[in-house]
This record gives sequence, structure tokens and C-alpha cells, in this order.
Amino acid sequence: MALRIWSIEGNRQRLDGGSMFGNVPRALWARWIEPDELHRIPLACRALLVELPDGRRVLFETGIGAFFEPVMKDRFGVVEARHVLLDSLAALGLGHEDIEVVVLSHLHFDHAGGLLTRWTEGEDSSLLFPNARYLVGRQHWERAVAPHPRDRASFIPGLCDRLLGSGRLDLVDGPGSETLGDCVRFEYSQGHTPGLMLAEIGGDGGVVYCADLIPGVPWVHLPVTMGYDRAPETLIDEKRRFLEDKLERDVKLFFTHDPDTAMAHVARGDRGRFHTTGEVAAVSGLALG
Repeated sequence: MALRIWSIEGNRQRLDGGSMFGNVPRALWARWIEPDELHRIPLACRALLVELPDGRRVLFETGIGAFFEPVMKDRFGVVEARHVLLDSLAALGLGHEDIEVVVLSHLHFDHAGGLLTRWTEGEDSSLLFPNARYLVGRQHWERAVAPHPRDRASFIPGLCDRLLGSGRLDLVDGPGSETLGDCVRFEYSQGHTPGLMLAEIGGDGGVVYCADLIPGVPWVHLPVTMGYDRAPETLIDEKRRFLEDKLERDVKLFFTHDPDTAMAHVARGDRGRFHTTGEVAAVSGLALG
């Protein structure tokens, strides 16, 4: 049985384009993604569903979800009130109970908020995916439980306690995990947040979940970073090595935040500039290998 993958759409956001494009001038980034009257750009919060050869279902990230109360939902530009990720799984005939592993590149709210139930007035949110093990990189976990003032607001209060209390948290240290075996390999990035965990599925010719190292197609260009990145120059160096490796081994790029493109191949022009080809808006049951 081959590995198979699906793109899973979650709740969408509209965020300030200047923040998303760092030091790129508005006159340039507005050509790539059209802003609204408040200078916000549309962003996806897209997950990747993988069916392993042994039949287990692994979900890479959960998007922002619908856990925010209305005031915070508006502040962070969350578009839908419903939990879109759950609806997307339901469209495949799946519930969150059918997921056996959830892999989190990091625990910022726009990547881990979908772990929680939809906001309901007067009720506390609770963890979804009751039959899944939660995989988080150990270095990033240490950041999440003791965040820096610069990124403290990016973490969901109490989420680490919930994950730890579930008894199903696996902290990952190196390139592999006992839970997933040889089908998934990990590498780590420091430019966006300490210990960002990047998952490659299927090896050569497979796919890599780019998370916030490369949020979408415009960020494939090396100099383009986000204002949210803690160390832009470090990230650019990491991105160069990352893209050179994926190009050499024909590993496809999977984007979480690109509003239009879920997956693409990486290419390099005559002047050495990285770009994408073969962009697809969605992936449905694609076999790898």
C-alpha cells in the first residue's frame, strides 16, 4: 500500500500584508497577493493528511481552528466561525476521532488552534483528536512552555498543559520518531521560531510540509521573509539549503498559508532564483512513491 496525501483546508485568515512580507515594499507584495481596503491579505491555514502504508492516518497541523472568542477572532482576521478543518475531514468521510497521529511543526495559534473545539460562550475549549498521539519537536516545546516576550502572544494559554495532560504527547529530538517510523523524516529550522519542525514524507520524490519556513509561493524567493520571523537572515540561509536539497531530490513543497496553492515543485532560473512550477490548488488522494 502506497503513501497517499490530501490537502485539508482549515479556517482562513486576513492578516496585514506588511507583517506577512517583512521588509518587502507594499508596491511589490501587492502584486503577488492583492490586499483589501485594510491592507490585509487572504491566507489559508491548510493541513496535510497522510495515509501511511499501514493504514494509519496522520494529520500534519490543524490550522487556526475556531477557538478564538469573537473579539480575538476579529483581531486576527479569522474568516469563518465554524471549525472548517472538521468540515473538510467530514467531506472525506472522516471525523477527528479517525486521526491516529497529529504532527505539529510548532505551537503558534495559527498552526495549533485547530486542536481545540469551537468557541462557545460560557464553555472551556477542549482537545480534539482523542485517539491521536501529538508530535512536537522538543526544542520548540521548551520555547512554548517558556516563551520569549516577543512571541508570547503567539501561543495559546493552557494548550501545553492540555497536551501534556492527555498522556499522548511525543517530543521529537532528531530526524525520526518511533511513532512514524521511516515514512516521515524531520529537519529543524531556527529562523521563524526555535525548533520549527519540518516534516518530509516519502523521501526522494515525496513532499515536505514547509510550515512557516516558506508560508507560500511568494516566500520561495530567498530574500522574502515575514515580519514575524525572529531571525530573518538565519531563515534565508536555512531556506537556501532547504530548497537546494528539495530541488536535487525532487521533493514537492506543501504550503500551509498560500491562499491559492497547496503544493508545487521547486525550480531554479538561469540567475539562480528559486521559483515554483506545477502549482496545484488542492491534493486529493495522491499516491507517493
